[in-house]
Amino acid sequence: MPAANLERRIAAIMDGYEAEEAFFREHKRIFPRRAIIYRLLDEVRSLMFPGYFDDDTLAGESSATLVGERLMRIERVLCEQVRRALLYDNWTLADEVARTRAEAVADEFVEQLPRLQRLLLKDAEAAFEGDPAAQSREEVILTYPGMYAIMVHRIAHELYVRDVPLIPRLMSEYAHGATGIDIHPGATIGEYFFIDHGTGVVIGETTQIGHHAKIYQGVTLGATSTRKGQALSGTKRHPTLGDYVTVYSNASVLGGDTYIGSGSVIGGSAFVVESVPENGRVSVKDQEVVIRQVGAPEPVWCYEI
Repeated sequence: MPAANLERRIAAIMDGYEAEEAFFREHKRIFPRRAIIYRLLDEVRSLMFPGYFDDDTLAGESSATLVGERLMRIERVLCEQVRRALLYDNWTLADEVARTRAEAVADEFVEQLPRLQRLLLKDAEAAFEGDPAAQSREEVILTYPGMYAIMVHRIAHELYVRDVPLIPRLMSEYAHGATGIDIHPGATIGEYFFIDHGTGVVIGETTQIGHHAKIYQGVTLGATSTRKGQALSGTKRHPTLGDYVTVYSNASVLGGDTYIGSGSVIGGSAFVVESVPENGRVSVKDQEVVIRQVGAPEPVWCYEI
């Protein structure tokens, strides 16, 4: 590349940094490191399920020394990334203030890890009991994308409720890319949660899900409209599901005022924008499936769903 062309192109890029449209033109940003956040997720997963995702121990076994080393490493790494996130969010914040708050967040997070482990064991149990194809709980932990997405969500949610900027979303989008399951870190999800198959599932920020809920692939728990954009921030936009609710594949349950009562079942491909009473049944009506044999003038057989 001729030197003159290189200089011209450098200048053009540098001009872009100062453009009116450039949101970073007024001050420098410091970001959490994505690769470190992803490794942190792996570290927490290995702590929760020793031997399943690393070669340090046999499955289900670990020494007190190894557990202690992992806990200290998780706290140290998280503290630094939270500090960076706080400085990203408020560039005027004094570094010592950011560090003090980051230390408190990291300490609180590590304190919650035993509770998170118990929740994840209950999620694995729900998947095993809810899926006749599951051969073992170990298979659920090792291979089920829904299990991984739920694990990442429970980790990210702990940081979200502590008002940590950016990092919870980095975690949730990493899981989204790996599994096809999109759970906003703000969603509140109860015990024994099971996502079967999982691909295409979307769970919005203000969704609330009770205990023992089960949802299938393609389900959307979303908002009815987001055309007001940032004006809707902080409002309840997504539905609430009670305990023991099942939502079958490709159903959409939308709206902040929509409540699905405990024990209800939402049928596949249903579009729900109003509340359902306890033990309700929602199904799609008057859809006819017609199967024709090639060359035959009349349907061979048909059925309604």
